[in-house]
Amino acid sequence: MSFVGALLKRLSPSHQDNGLERIASNWKEPDATGAHIPEWKDDLSRDITPKNCHSHNDYWRSAPLYSALAAGCTGIEADIWLESDSELRVSHDKRSIRQHRTLKSLYLDPLSEIMTHRNVSVASTGTREAGVFDKSPEASVILLIDFKTDGHETWPVLVEQLRPLHEKGWLSYFNGSHVLPGAITVVGTGNTPFDLVQEMASDRFIFFDAPLESLSSDVYTSENSYYASIELKKAVGSVWLSGFNSGQEETLKKQIEEAGEKGLVSRYWGTPDWPVSRRNKVWVKLMELGVGTLNVDDLEGATRWDWGWCVVAGLNLCG
Repeated sequence: MSFVGALLKRLSPSHQDNGLERIASNWKEPDATGAHIPEWKDDLSRDITPKNCHSHNDYWRSAPLYSALAAGCTGIEADIWLESDSELRVSHDKRSIRQHRTLKSLYLDPLSEIMTHRNVSVASTGTREAGVFDKSPEASVILLIDFKTDGHETWPVLVEQLRPLHEKGWLSYFNGSHVLPGAITVVGTGNTPFDLVQEMASDRFIFFDAPLESLSSDVYTSENSYYASIELKKAVGSVWLSGFNSGQEETLKKQIEEAGEKGLVSRYWGTPDWPVSRRNKVWVKLMELGVGTLNVDDLEGATRWDWGWCVVAGLNLCG
């Protein structure tokens, strides 16, 4: 009976009941009228501790944006496609595009609503606007935007959509000499044109996702980039069930340290999902090595489960 009790305890993540979780549970798809944005109340994020995790392909979740915030993940990812009507639609691939699932309806409008209510009701100390999380109002939400269409054509449309948020003081930006942190930090990846990021020399509010394997160059700095990312397999090859070998760990350590020295946040995408024991070993080791953020598909597994749950009473349940 004690074994069964231990098993159930391990396999049952702690119950999460916060305002953002309730919003996520009642989330509705955008339609012709736009986003169905819930009313923001002061205590919605009260019990949430922000964590250095990145919600990979966030738009696939049952409640884009809100599920990640409810879990405490500070990183959100959206793939954008510029279409003939000059709208930015969010989808993993072109055949899955839906008319009303836009960058504005899924992310920019809800974030604007949150920021408006947070900064009306929460007095900012100093010049920085209060962020999403009550426990850490200085924590920035990182919106990673993956350009799927031509970068130079997509760029001006994105800049136009982001500018109202920048003008309200919500976005992190580089003013020509310093990076001024904001409640939201926008980072471009995929087909994002680095030359246009650099052209925003004195008012840069879109930062770059630098290649983690190429940081020896002086091109990428904390003034023009935020993340430094690479696919895990490209960085170290295949990861076996036993986890990383010593050579792989050394490579990861060097890359993570190099990113940190440049003031960039290291991120590895394409981490294994299965078996769970291997996934957890990868997560644990990356965190031990000081990775900047953990790229995750399983929000619950990353933020609420005990990563050692695979082992119960000495038995490995996950393979």
